[in-house]
Amino acid sequence: MNSPDWSLTNSVLCFVLSTGVIGLVGWKLTRLVDRLADRTGMGEALAGAVFLGASTSLPGIVTSVTTAWGGHAEFALSHALGGIAVQTAFLGVADMTYRHANLEHAAASPANLMNGVLLMTMLSIILLAMVGPEFSVEHVHPVTLLIVAMYVFGLRLVHQSHVNPLWSAKMTSQTMPDEPDGNNQRENLPRLLMALALSAFVVGAAGWVLARSAVSLMAHTGLSETIVGGLFTTLSTSLPELVTSLAAVRAGALTLAVGGIIGGNTFDTLLVAISDVAFLEGSIYHAATHLQIYLVALTMLMNGMLLLGLLRREEHGIGNIGFESVLILIIYIAGMTLLWFM
Repeated sequence: MNSPDWSLTNSVLCFVLSTGVIGLVGWKLTRLVDRLADRTGMGEALAGAVFLGASTSLPGIVTSVTTAWGGHAEFALSHALGGIAVQTAFLGVADMTYRHANLEHAAASPANLMNGVLLMTMLSIILLAMVGPEFSVEHVHPVTLLIVAMYVFGLRLVHQSHVNPLWSAKMTSQTMPDEPDGNNQRENLPRLLMALALSAFVVGAAGWVLARSAVSLMAHTGLSETIVGGLFTTLSTSLPELVTSLAAVRAGALTLAVGGIIGGNTFDTLLVAISDVAFLEGSIYHAATHLQIYLVALTMLMNGMLLLGLLRREEHGIGNIGFESVLILIIYIAGMTLLWFM
């Protein structure tokens, strides 16, 4: 992607405005997906992975694909992987806003655990492709097809764990089960889908503007692709995940709050696969530097902590925040600080 002929002031203005649009529309997506989960009967965890994950990830998709098409492989990879890291950190922020108990304790479900394991598996595949031998067919690595197939197969497992779980989390006084609202089950499904599609289009368009302004900012400031893609633009394009998780907690849809983040992160691994197709100079995995490998390891560590929290189910931690939320936030801040100096 060639740097647009924008001044530094215009670049910053477009960056800020597109970030604001992404955040505002993202807030509306939560209620839509919650109603769709009830209307379709698919459950909040799967709806969060499919509808909310795909919709809130659209700005990230547009940003990563646009920059990969323009030859900025490091930016595209850093943006996709950095987005998974910051969105995992957002769960720690959401946990702070739920004062009754640890959020991961209250939102325990087999589907959310299945999503978490699926995410770790797909990150492992990406890491293997980065450090493995260089091989591609028509500039696309075979791992790209494996990632897509693994995602589709994983969604089936998530759905099965919701409709026919072979085990369940122990119910406590603080557990909030995923129970559909009777009023939502009678809503007009085509109208809900249309509203979701319109909201997704708006955040996607804002993501395109964000990508253009980010490339312009790199040209004006001289910051590296890893820093801009892995830190600044990820914070902007991940705003829907933050606002939707906070809105879901406020509405009492706790399974959706956790499932939306984990499911969105799983969906975001597809950003790497799509970027590989868009990157015309060869396999994007082989264009990765040690910094992108570092980001994969960081995201795996953070999600490992999250899975420990979902399994441990600590009801009350320090300041009524789960130990995993504290560790996730510490790991993210320390990891990004180290990335800056690297």
